Amino acid sequence: MVETLSFSKKDIAVMSAEEVEDLAIRLEQDNYTNAFDGLNDWHLLRAIAFQRPELVEAFVYLLDLDPCDEL
Repeated sequence: MVETLSFSKKDIAVMSAEEVEDLAIRLEQDNYTNAFDGLNDWHLLRAIAFQRPELVEAFVYLLDLDPCDEL
């Protein structure tokens, strides 16, 4: 069975700066047991960047966003 990644706007709305920093540290260390865990964290950071960009300013380099991504 395939697990679907799911996080809501409400989940992201209550995330703290410390939680986002922990997420970014995990992504920087890239020490995941499988590629899907890292990809899930990347997607979460990306969702945070679009919904609460102030939390991701210091870590935007981890997202490798292109200008067309923000359209």
